[in-house]
Amino acid sequence: MHVVLSGYYGFDNVGDEAILFSIIHALRKCQENIEITVLSNNPPETEKTYGVKAVNRWKLKEIRNALQNADGLISGGGSLLQDQTGMKSIPYYTGIMQISKMCKKPVFVYAQGMGPINSGISKWITRAALNKVDRITVRDEDSKALLTTIGVKQPVSIVPDPVIGLDHSSFHSEWLESNVTKPYIAVSVRDWPTAVPYKEKIAQALDELVRKGETVLFVPMHGEHDAKSSREVASLMKEMSMVSPADLSLEEKITIIGGARLLIGMRLHSLIFSAIYYTPFIAISYDPKIDAFADIAQQPVIGHVEKDNWDGTRLADQAMELLEQRDMGTVVLRNRVEPMQAEALLTAKLALETFA
Repeated sequence: MHVVLSGYYGFDNVGDEAILFSIIHALRKCQENIEITVLSNNPPETEKTYGVKAVNRWKLKEIRNALQNADGLISGGGSLLQDQTGMKSIPYYTGIMQISKMCKKPVFVYAQGMGPINSGISKWITRAALNKVDRITVRDEDSKALLTTIGVKQPVSIVPDPVIGLDHSSFHSEWLESNVTKPYIAVSVRDWPTAVPYKEKIAQALDELVRKGETVLFVPMHGEHDAKSSREVASLMKEMSMVSPADLSLEEKITIIGGARLLIGMRLHSLIFSAIYYTPFIAISYDPKIDAFADIAQQPVIGHVEKDNWDGTRLADQAMELLEQRDMGTVVLRNRVEPMQAEALLTAKLALETFA
């Protein structure tokens, strides 16, 4: 079987690369000799990293040729169908679905997080496209409810995020082993346009935690973008902290977050990396997908970067409470995550059944 994968791949975003990594592994676990072509922003790097074929996601002829020679299109995972960060995402990803349909190939929507979808035209495009696909799976109840609200009539199944099913048993980090000698709190931050001084709040909390004897280690998830945000928060701190290199491998970043005593995270997949190790986390929200996953994992959301109803002291107190109850928190996470880890593989099986 030959499948084409469409997503936000080849942009050096650890969360989306983790999704790609997880989907590829799940597909190969279901069918060892499967042929996979990825639509990528950086085809040579994608081919080298994952041992797949890759074509340029911006070249229509290459995309059409790949789909004509495939058994079907997998769209996802991640937050592809949303217009919060711009108006181009929805037309692009639904356009790929349309090309697949023009090639008479089935389309499987793989564990996507839907929305936010704000504009009327975005809702219309999404509804029209998804009512023509062959199967839709989403990663949370809010995504399913959104599709119902905008008029998608196709059945929608809720499945775990693909990264939940990742087998991390062979992962390690040489950088971590060489540079960090004490137990630490991992921190994942990103930039976000808001009048609320959330970086100052985080810095205040981290200072309080360091004064209580904790070590703080920032983990940039999206290359230099998050490295810059990490350095900004670190510079706002009065106490010492560490920032891990932005160019560490996916496996190393997963290992660093999973090995922490606690994660304080903004990026969704930093939370998921923490969860698959059963490491407690505190989420800082900027998007409904953060709240949705924290709810699934039964972990706290301290506040939203656009709301000024939380502060550094509250964040530090919440962190100390979780650290003091860490053993119990680990059990809670294990009970929530273990069933999802088994279910995550089933999404790949559903996709292959759709294309058979």
